[in-house]
Amino acid sequence: MHPSLFNQTPVELAAMLEGLGEPSYRGTQILEWLWQKRSTSIDEMSNLPVGLRDHLKESFSLRSLTHVRTQGSHDSTRKFLFRLQDGCHVECVLIPASPALYGERADRRTLCVSSQVGCAYGCKFCASGLDGFSRNLTADEIAGQVLLAEELSGEKVNNIVFMGMGEPLANLSQLLKALELITAPWGLGIGARRLTVSTAGLVPQIRKLADHPQQIRLAISLHGASDEVRDRIMPINRKWPLSELFKALRYWTKRKKQTITLEYILIDDVNADLAQATLLAQRAKSLHAKVNLIPYNTVEGLPWKRPDDPQCRAFRDALVKSGVPATLRLEKGHDIDAACGQLRLKEEKKIRTDVD
Repeated sequence: MHPSLFNQTPVELAAMLEGLGEPSYRGTQILEWLWQKRSTSIDEMSNLPVGLRDHLKESFSLRSLTHVRTQGSHDSTRKFLFRLQDGCHVECVLIPASPALYGERADRRTLCVSSQVGCAYGCKFCASGLDGFSRNLTADEIAGQVLLAEELSGEKVNNIVFMGMGEPLANLSQLLKALELITAPWGLGIGARRLTVSTAGLVPQIRKLADHPQQIRLAISLHGASDEVRDRIMPINRKWPLSELFKALRYWTKRKKQTITLEYILIDDVNADLAQATLLAQRAKSLHAKVNLIPYNTVEGLPWKRPDDPQCRAFRDALVKSGVPATLRLEKGHDIDAACGQLRLKEEKKIRTDVD
């Protein structure tokens, strides 16, 4: 299985071309064919010598993902399922803006991308890890989700959140390379401030990412405002409890200008009571963070339930009354298996059943 040409940076292309005795400007031509012209065939690269095109065909593949299925919702949220070259599956979700409800720009289109096949961190409410962890995605497999989502939707993605399948900071080296592919003028050209990396709380990697020069944004999958609640649903908290996590977040705030977002999935009879809202408000105010509340999307095979809408609104209102900026998204994708990993899990179960 050849590496993808989309995974090559200008430095890597320059080294390859020098070894072939080709001029360095060929690298610029190749990148233009890939990222601006969105080429699907090396034969299309008509301004490259035939010998170079033959070498590229022998040494590289192009796209690392193929489209399997799209699920769309009544509110225009769409989930895409992609197959990788090794037969694994990943998914991403395209979320339109809701300016009337959330004050967002009308042209805002957010893509939630995956960074791993499955997940090893075992959050109790999440579908991503139900079938175990398979592997990290390569940088081109991460950035390729953006390319395919734009082609399938016919819309330009202008906001990216790394909140899909997997733990992005457990795949830090490929994440950083994906950030280069996505933000570089020769790549997708999306500004770093429009990228948000989400983590369940890998403390050492948060510090490393804080030292990364780009002004990307950070979101924390918190989901519990006390160690007691977080221990129950997020095993990572036993290794890095809230005290250690918030030390790392204070380090982040010293290095970056952007406001941290605390992601909080509301789960009935687990973390959606007003006592947790009070604790969450205290923690958010200590970082000058904002809170994004997400009612739980039911996952087949898991016991957790979604609170009713009045309870979700009461939780949000408690935060707002405490002076914490908080958003509550009630409708996005609940009808399309939008919880991370559900569509991939169903597809791979279907494949195993067909084989058996």
